Amino acid sequence: MTLRPFLSADIAAARALWQATPGVGLSTADEPAALESFLNRNPGTSFVAESDGRITGTILVGHDGRRGLIHHLAVAADCRRTGLGRRLVEVGLAALHQAGIDKCHLMVFTDNTGGAAFWTSVGAKRRDELALYSLATTPH
Repeated sequence: MTLRPFLSADIAAARALWQATPGVGLSTADEPAALESFLNRNPGTSFVAESDGRITGTILVGHDGRRGLIHHLAVAADCRRTGLGRRLVEVGLAALHQAGIDKCHLMVFTDNTGGAAFWTSVGAKRRDELALYSLATTPH
């Protein structure tokens, strides 16, 4: 198993993994062109795990210069419980630290109990005092 930077050429395989992973929500921000733009905007912070030419894990990580944000940590079903998710988190956080970012956020669907348990196990703290709001950028 090799961890390496997430490349544009990995987008189709990553999307297939995300679509097969319960608890991962996809939107128009996950279309290939948008993902390529994200990777170009955040070079060296997102990673894939690869084994025998197959993408077995991903972590999509970016930042705004102040705070990091993790999207789409996913591990193929046959590779779970091997420490791969934890390794992907470690390399993603290290890349943010190298970029001068000292805190990272992530979002987990409230019904994703497995995801919540994983994030707690790697030291993430649930922030119940915050509420997430979303706005479309298109005119109403």
